[in-house]
Amino acid sequence: MKNNDTFSKTLLVAVTLCLVCSTLISFTAVGLRDIQDANKELDKQTKILSAAGLLNNNLNISDLFKSIEVKMVNLETGLFDESIDSSTFNEGSFSRNLDTSIKLDKTQDVATLKRRENYQSVYLHYEEGNLVSIILPVRGYGLWGTMKGYLALEPDLQTIIGLEFFEDKETPGLGAEINNPKWKSKWTGKKIYSSEGEVIVSVIKGVVLPDSSNKDYSVDGLSGATITSKGVTNLLKFWLGDLGYGPFITNMRNGEIKDV
Repeated sequence: MKNNDTFSKTLLVAVTLCLVCSTLISFTAVGLRDIQDANKELDKQTKILSAAGLLNNNLNISDLFKSIEVKMVNLETGLFDESIDSSTFNEGSFSRNLDTSIKLDKTQDVATLKRRENYQSVYLHYEEGNLVSIILPVRGYGLWGTMKGYLALEPDLQTIIGLEFFEDKETPGLGAEINNPKWKSKWTGKKIYSSEGEVIVSVIKGVVLPDSSNKDYSVDGLSGATITSKGVTNLLKFWLGDLGYGPFITNMRNGEIKDV
């Protein structure tokens, strides 16, 4: 009887099996990509709605998000810019591209971004045709990595509705408490700017006292997470300042750009 257990035949079977398996994995990955992208978009919409206090368990996320209009803003001019497609915009790609970003020096880079993209998306929420909230993407470095989230403001662009993080690498039980609903609720109603226009909202060390002169601008610190708390303060200071959405906020207040 002829021996079929030759090295060449064994190798052929192994290679064939690898090719079949890799092909199946590739087809599966491609097939799941659309589902993954859809889930990612749904999570993004959920976080935006949550920041603005719009989540409703009885309503579909996609339906709720229909009241949100996405606009691109030129951060240099503070004006809307229709030359950028919001559906394909990627802040990571823009911030890494030398042509679509600026390098930040140490005095500017309080949020440890290194580079800042020249454009950003903003989300405008309407009820019966009236603008009721503006949601701004924000990010900055915490203890272990970049924290990314959304900050929702009332139309006065001074009062915070909510702050929601969707990505962070903070320590569970400590810095990761930025995701604790109890702590997140402390942001509602807090003010941002002093009478001189300076960003003074901050996460303090300890608890905000009822008789504190800065209670409207202060949020309780995270116990055992001083660096994370400081990181949240710094990212808000940057994005609400002149190098972030400052020009856009000024233009909105002065009526130099319309919300629609």
